Amino acid sequence: MLKVAIVGTGAISPLHIEGFLSFSDEVTITALCDIYPEKAEKIAKRFNLDVAIYDNHEAMLEKEQLDLVSVCTPPYVHAEIAIHAMKAGAHAVVEKPMASSLKECDEMNQTAKETGKILSIISQNRFTNPMWKLKEMLDQKAIGKVLHTQVDSFWWRGHNYYDLWWRGTWEKEGGGCTLNHAVHHLDIFKWLNGMPDEITAVMSNVAHHNAEVEDLSIAIGKYSDGSLATLTSSVVHHGEEQQLVFQGEEGRLSAPFQVYASKSKENGFPEEDTDKMQRLTRQYDALDDLAYEGHTGQLSNVIQSILGKEEIVVDGLQGKETLELIMAIYASSQSGEKVSLPLKDSHPFYTKEGVLEKAPRFYEKSGSIDNFSDDEITT
Repeated sequence: MLKVAIVGTGAISPLHIEGFLSFSDEVTITALCDIYPEKAEKIAKRFNLDVAIYDNHEAMLEKEQLDLVSVCTPPYVHAEIAIHAMKAGAHAVVEKPMASSLKECDEMNQTAKETGKILSIISQNRFTNPMWKLKEMLDQKAIGKVLHTQVDSFWWRGHNYYDLWWRGTWEKEGGGCTLNHAVHHLDIFKWLNGMPDEITAVMSNVAHHNAEVEDLSIAIGKYSDGSLATLTSSVVHHGEEQQLVFQGEEGRLSAPFQVYASKSKENGFPEEDTDKMQRLTRQYDALDDLAYEGHTGQLSNVIQSILGKEEIVVDGLQGKETLELIMAIYASSQSGEKVSLPLKDSHPFYTKEGVLEKAPRFYEKSGSIDNFSDDEITT
């Protein structure tokens, strides 16, 4: 039986708890840790957990014999907690984004290598049937070469969202919507279509005057074969319509799933290619569903990897690549120039200190509260 602890008992932690409780034959939650222990006690009561409560993760690691630690804290302490956990003998699964800087990502990956521990970065949207099946279709070249990818990571958050003490600052949150909301879609984009060779981007803060960070960014990725990607990250879009659209030589695929294919008339104008659309739909429908989805699906993979029954799907190296893409967007928007990937360790946006020096402050962080009375995530 694997012993699990969760560090950080805010809004995202229930998804980890529910995931682990789905595999009670293989794991047991033995400890919760939060700098506000009353939050941990409230969560323990909500899920009827018989656990030890801590307000310091180092004290917890010293006292508990743990196999796995879930890190669900604000991003600026992800690296510290994950590294401490792995050095204490536990595997680590870390919420997005992986860390506040690429340097911290490298330190986390180096610790995983030295300790032989699994380090997995939460990318729960990979573990959904639409994304999994889309990955299979693209790997099979179902629509031929991908010519253009459209990523719409559209979210909406009220002005008071950034009143929480750690949000809306480059130091504590590490960035705005590009880092903390679009990270899911940008991770999937990179997983499905690979890393672009260069990024050109702009960003702004148009609706949240109590935050230093951006609430809207638009980037263009370019590949060596000439194909392009447009990547929009936002917390100002009413309706929160989110999609990834892949336009290929032979058709269109997207998540949420939609298929279209055109064929050329004699004059070059399009008409619907019904036969191809039906073939693509049959190919999609024939793919198997996942046994578990979302956080539960990824935590299942982590558990089975620890038990030696599966390969890890999302490791720390992939987590770093996603942050690297985001830092390229930030770097380009700051400099007004295109940025080549990968970023070298000499790049200003490699370290947290470099980000803090170079990143624009759109507004001064004003409102600040310790906690919201209602932690529910609505999307």
